[in-house]
Order: sequence, then C-alpha cells, then structure tokens
Amino acid sequence: MGMTMTQKILAAHAGLDQVKAGDLIEAKLDIVLGNDVTTPVAIGVFENAGFTKVFDKDKIAIVLDHYTPCKDIKSAELCATARNFAHKHNITHFYDVGEVGIEHALLPEKGIVGPGDCIIGADSHTCTYGALGAFSTGVGSTDMAAGMVAGENWFKVPSAIKVELKGKMPEFVSGKDVILHLIGLIGVDGALYKSIEFTGEGVSELSMDDRFTIANMAIEAGGKNGIFPVDEKTMEYVKDRFKRPVKVYEADEDAEYESVVTIDLSTLKPTVSLPHLPSNTKTVYEVAGLPIDQVVIGSCTNGRISDLRIAAEILKDKKVAKGVRCIVIPATQEIYMQCIKEGLAEIFIESGCALSTPTCGPCLGGHMGCMSAGERAVTTTNRNFVGRMGHVESEVILASPAVAAASAIAGCVAAPTLD
Repeated sequence: MGMTMTQKILAAHAGLDQVKAGDLIEAKLDIVLGNDVTTPVAIGVFENAGFTKVFDKDKIAIVLDHYTPCKDIKSAELCATARNFAHKHNITHFYDVGEVGIEHALLPEKGIVGPGDCIIGADSHTCTYGALGAFSTGVGSTDMAAGMVAGENWFKVPSAIKVELKGKMPEFVSGKDVILHLIGLIGVDGALYKSIEFTGEGVSELSMDDRFTIANMAIEAGGKNGIFPVDEKTMEYVKDRFKRPVKVYEADEDAEYESVVTIDLSTLKPTVSLPHLPSNTKTVYEVAGLPIDQVVIGSCTNGRISDLRIAAEILKDKKVAKGVRCIVIPATQEIYMQCIKEGLAEIFIESGCALSTPTCGPCLGGHMGCMSAGERAVTTTNRNFVGRMGHVESEVILASPAVAAASAIAGCVAAPTLD
C-alpha cells in the first residue's frame, strides 16, 4: 500500500522505508517552536529534569507573541523566563518585541520552515506550515521540552482525508471561506487525529496566503495536520527565504484515505462561523444584519498582507460604523512596514480603525480587544468558543478579512462590496 504525503515525510524523518496509519514512530525534528505562553512551561520541564543543553540552537524557535507587548506583570514574567532561556542557550530564532511577529506568519516569512520539514510547536496552530508541504503539528509543552533536548518526538502515524479542490473562487471568496466551508461539512471532530491532504486542480488557484489560512485551521476540524502539495507557487515563495535543501514529497497513487471530500471552489460564497463552534457555518447572506460591537482583522490565520490589502480596499474612503471598534493587526513587522509603504496604514487610521503592533492579543482574549458581557465581534481569527475573546457571555463570529471589513462599515454582519 502506498503512502500519503504526511506518511512519507514521517517515514523519512524516522529513517524508515514505510509507515502506515497507527504506527508509533520516533522522528527527527527540523524545528521545535514555542511562544511566550507555552515556552515557560517547557522550560520548567526542561530544567526540573536536569537538562542543561538544547539539541541544536538553530532548530529551536521562541516567539514572544501572545501577550506582547506585555499586558501585565504575569505576562512580563513569562516573557522574561523565555527571554533568559533563549539568551542562555543562544537560541538563533528568538523574536522579541520590536522584531516579533505572530509565530505562524513569522516562521514562513523568515524561511525558518519549509517543504519536507517535520515540525512541532507548542501551539495548536503549528499546522499552518503544511501550506509549504511540511508536516507540522501542535504539541504540549512537555513534548516541546523533549524536542528541545532530543531533537526527536514520538508520533502515531495519522490516517488521512483527501480534500479535492476544483474550480476557481469567485470575487470576495478566499482561503478562509474554503476552510470554514470544509469545517462546516465535516465538523470540528471530522478529521480527529487525521491528516487533511489538499489536492486537485483547484490548489493551483489558491495563493500561498490562502493555503496558510486553510492549513492553519486544519486543527479546527480536529486534524493532526493539514498539508498541500509543493508546486510552483510554493517554490516561488520559499525562493530566497528557505536556506536548507528543499525536500518534496508526493502522495503515492495508491495511498489510502479514509474518505474523500470534493469542494467546487466556484460554488462557494463568503462564509461565517456563528458562535460557539467553527463548524456552525452559514453564508454571510443568511445572517447579514446581525448587530456587532467589534471587528478584529489579523491573527495567525488572516493577518498577512493580502488580507490587509482586501480589508483596506473595502474600507478606503469609508468610516467604521459608530459604536463599532475595528482593530487591525498586521501579523509581522515586515507586513506592518508594507502597510505603511502601500498606504494601507493611512486607510485604516482614516477610516477609524485602531492599528496595532503584531500580537496574538485579542484572538485568545489576551489583550488589545477583549469583550465584555453581551458584546459580539466579527473576527478573522480561528476560534469562536465560549469566552474565547473575553467574557463568557460575549460572542465571536469567524469571517474573512473582506467580510470583517464590510461588517465594520455596516455596523453589522455584512457581505463585502466595493460600492
């Protein structure tokens, strides 16, 4: 029996010719990632176990992005713990305030991750790097600690779901709408501990930013990882970024999949997820007019330059509705600078948005946009669980940047338009 893309990458990193779903393997790691929330826990495990040396200072990334710039004393202490560890062990890929970005946008941008890699991160949205044709998955802080010590990790080889994409996306439909549609189809546990492998002619129609968004939210369907084939767009993206040898893996023709889901991109409409599950999907036209109090455009899901360009295009020469707070968060310093150079920052500020330094902030109810009881937000983030963005009686609606920008102007859930 043939292997899927994910199985081939895991086999290669385990030094095996063949693996199958359910096998327990020990695979070598190319990158071990942590942030300001999870790294201090991993450091505690690392030091309490008596370890004094990391396996490779060039293969660990520590990104202070969740509660930074530090919102309070506790977050400052967490950052200090991670900062001191990074300095002590001379960690090459350490990113602090002023040069930081949201980790899952920053690592691809910096060329730290690339095709064929095996990556773990103490953050559930580490699956983002599957957009590059890598196996990447979220783990707990204890696994991060083990990875920092050994450069290896145990895995149970996942079975797979094949998602065949065909057609072209209509105007105002993006990768966010694709993944929300998929989660609506299969549910938040539809891919539990499975690899979601995206294939088909429609893949070539997706930009890299679309692919990052889709892979990022594989976990919201329960997926162990999401992964895309490496094509010309992938190679163009990693060119001049990724310095290690590119390794391309392709699924065998006789690879085994538990199920196949076909999505005709041309039939999709702007889609939102209503509270309190990402699978609670509707087209924007079905829920247009629902009042809102806040809009957030950013996050590791949709804070890239193409996301901000479409939001700015819709917001240009318009104003955020009275009584609505619109917070725009470029995902990295480089993207922030692009916003300034392209005039997007001016558009956001003139329209009445708050423009933030890169941070995860409001996505997890950390800072820069927490909500009180009874408030409702349209946001380009990835989760809308109870209390995700503040009070347990607040509500989060997941949407694309185009829908979020249109909703900010309308003061309610609204379909995007350039009129």
